[in-house]
Order: sequence, then C-alpha cells, then structure tokens
Amino acid sequence: MTNKEFAKGLETRTKKFAVNIVMLSTSLPSTPEGKVVRNQITKSGTSIGANYREANRSGSPADFANKIKICTSEASETAYWLEIISELGWLNAAKSEKELKEANELLAIFTSIGKNLKK
Repeated sequence: MTNKEFAKGLETRTKKFAVNIVMLSTSLPSTPEGKVVRNQITKSGTSIGANYREANRSGSPADFANKIKICTSEASETAYWLEIISELGWLNAAKSEKELKEANELLAIFTSIGKNLKK
C-alpha cells in the first residue's frame, strides 16, 4: 500500500468514525449532563477526521506534524468521553465498546505517525 492509498483510507476511516460518533451522541440523555458530554464527544470525535484531512493538505512538514498532534489529542479525548459514557451506562455497551475500540485504534495510528515524523 502506498502512502497516498494509506492516507485516503485513513481519511475515509476517520470520516466514518465521525459519523458514528454523531449518531452515538444523539442517543445520549437530554439531561444537562448528557448535553455537556454530547457536545464534548461530538466536537472531539469529528475533529479527528477534519484535522487529518487538513494535515494531508498542509503546506509544510511542520504544519503536517502539528495537525497529526491534534488528531492524536482529539482521539485520546474521544476515548475518554466514551469511557465516561460506558461507566455511566448511558448507551448499549456493545455500541460504546465498538466506538471505544476504534478511538483507541485511531489513537495508536496517529501516535505512530507522530513518532515516525520525529525520526
């Protein structure tokens, strides 16, 4: 697989993840607390793909590295919110666990990309 094919595949994967997070967020309780978590997870979960797309269109290696760092941070934050949702029992465990697994896989991918940039 070429770098270009990998990048395109990861863009597709992060966009699918964003859609899944938005759909998941609509199932959260409409309590004040639920609305806070809904807002937070929607922002972080959709930011991963948006920043990765920007990274792939960046004008410099430094800009690319910065966007990848943001992707890593947003994936970590999304995993955090999914853990909170799971611990609160707000959603079907299978659904939240599936998305948590994906968030952690994305976190690992972006962490690896960031480490490889430093070499």
